[in-house]
Amino acid sequence: MERLILRWVINAAALYLAVGTGWISGIHAENTTGWAIMAMALVFTAVNAMLRPLLKILTCPLILLTLGLFTLVINTFLFWMTGLIGNLFPGGFGFTIDNIGWAFLGALVVSVVNTVLTLLFREELKPRKR
Repeated sequence: MERLILRWVINAAALYLAVGTGWISGIHAENTTGWAIMAMALVFTAVNAMLRPLLKILTCPLILLTLGLFTLVINTFLFWMTGLIGNLFPGGFGFTIDNIGWAFLGALVVSVVNTVLTLLFREELKPRKR
């Protein structure tokens, strides 16, 4: 449970940098309060947990053919999907993206921040041996 909460906080930090700061001009958040970012992170975590394994299995030959670069396309799709799903909830927990280039840049920022924070907290994210 602690790992899931830590993953959620890491996703919230990554989404805050990509969406909440307004640093990427092609991504527009409806609501950038702390609660909205945490709700966005919850949606992002759920979308990643459900769709990423399926997409990676379905596109495994393409991922191998491109030496892993196709995972950037998957990340872009999941980032875009998070914004769409977040817009379905009342309270403005989503974001809109002007075009695919901005979605790619947002997904890239989220991926880099996620990687850095995961490396910082790798001990806490390791599964506990019983």
